[in-house]
Amino acid sequence: MDLSQLPAEDGFRQRGEQVTRLETFVDAAFAFAVTLLVVSFQSMPHDFNTLYDALKRLPAFVAGFAILALFWNGHDRFSRRTGLEDGTSRTLGLALVAATLFYVYPLRMVMSAGMHFLTNGWAPSELTVSSFDQFRLIFVLYGAGFATLATIMALLNRHALRRADALGFDAAEQQLLRGDIWSYLVLIATALLSAGVSLAMPADYRMGPVPGVVYSLLGVVLPILGQRNRRRVQALVALRGASTQ
Repeated sequence: MDLSQLPAEDGFRQRGEQVTRLETFVDAAFAFAVTLLVVSFQSMPHDFNTLYDALKRLPAFVAGFAILALFWNGHDRFSRRTGLEDGTSRTLGLALVAATLFYVYPLRMVMSAGMHFLTNGWAPSELTVSSFDQFRLIFVLYGAGFATLATIMALLNRHALRRADALGFDAAEQQLLRGDIWSYLVLIATALLSAGVSLAMPADYRMGPVPGVVYSLLGVVLPILGQRNRRRVQALVALRGASTQ
């Protein structure tokens, strides 16, 4: 029995058994991006107060890490599912690396500002601006980076879907790919909406949290979208099982 063709928990038969050089490079790039989120010291903390000041940056690090993990996990899932390493997937994988390394700086600034607001000033903010236009630009850059990463992941899954016949994807597997594509399209739309809100809102720092609050829509839309897709996949997986009996 070919173990690589056994269905995973989500019903997708795994085809990427071996870790490729591209995956290794992508993993290394994400690992490096994570190190840029970590509190940096000129020297190790030498007393409690220094350590406490460093720990106050932990919420922003955790939030930024979660965002990077979202896209790293998406690429890992794509690789395990498809095993693709052709010219298109390599090009998109390298684009993912470049976009991630660009995105990490606006990510760190926005997350620290967000945690500063949510903790009522307890967590320090690394976002320092001299005008409201600069404030807008930070959120536009953040949204552009977020949308770029989601676009690359949508294109990777779309590329796999176009090669469904060659890779032997059945109806359930194709539906899983479509579900991921739709999820990434929601991420793109949300990032663009946030950037648009940032550009359109009045020059009032009291409105500052609004572009970040837009991303909270993902907590509503994505679970609904995911539940609907899971029901469709489960029905197709059941048909797969019936056809093999």
